[in-house]
Amino acid sequence: MKYRNRPCEVGGEKYRSQKELRRHRELLLLQREGLIAGLTREVPFVLAPGVKIDGEKRARPAIRYVVDFLYSTQLGVMVHEDAKGMQTRVYRLKKHLMKTVHGIDVKEV
Repeated sequence: MKYRNRPCEVGGEKYRSQKELRRHRELLLLQREGLIAGLTREVPFVLAPGVKIDGEKRARPAIRYVVDFLYSTQLGVMVHEDAKGMQTRVYRLKKHLMKTVHGIDVKEV
């Protein structure tokens, strides 16, 4: 249990927190009502490719950021959303890299 998150599982789907579960349910309703489309969960983005550093036997893996939700609005705008309870240093760095590398603003709820 990291940062007081309570992981849970509903209908075979795993969530890292109660907040993420609640937000997914809200987004499913919005999609049913036709207000958003193409709702997808856990979408990975590569922020930096894997690399082999001076003399290491194995390459270090790519640095990735996983967006909790990805969907489009009625106007066709893609929304990259994260159900955040706590902003860690690593999260802030990865959010910065999402903007720098991919030009994507991550929306927090």
